[in-house]
Amino acid sequence: MSFDAMAAAVDWLDAYRAGDVDTILRMYAEDAVIVCGCGCTKTITGPEGHRAYWVDRMIQYPASKLDNLQQAEEGALISYIVPEGLVSAVLKFNAAGQVAVHTCGPAN
Repeated sequence: MSFDAMAAAVDWLDAYRAGDVDTILRMYAEDAVIVCGCGCTKTITGPEGHRAYWVDRMIQYPASKLDNLQQAEEGALISYIVPEGLVSAVLKFNAAGQVAVHTCGPAN
């Protein structure tokens, strides 16, 4: 990987915490898949689906501070605080440095 996945994950969380939907959407590949296990498990694809997910996410589950950041296979594992508790997300990046797969759910 020719870029810093850990720095990209921090940029992702910064955009999330700022409520900056457009910046966070630019971080995703057009064919990216989001698998969210917060609440009920859902799979989100496509630019319109990603936008709807993030608009709702930023309202319903605003992120506050970083809890943990670790290197993960093809990307980074990042844990952060939301009003309901701790959430962990794994961000896997493609060769262009965009999020290709995003999985998240409550941290155990």
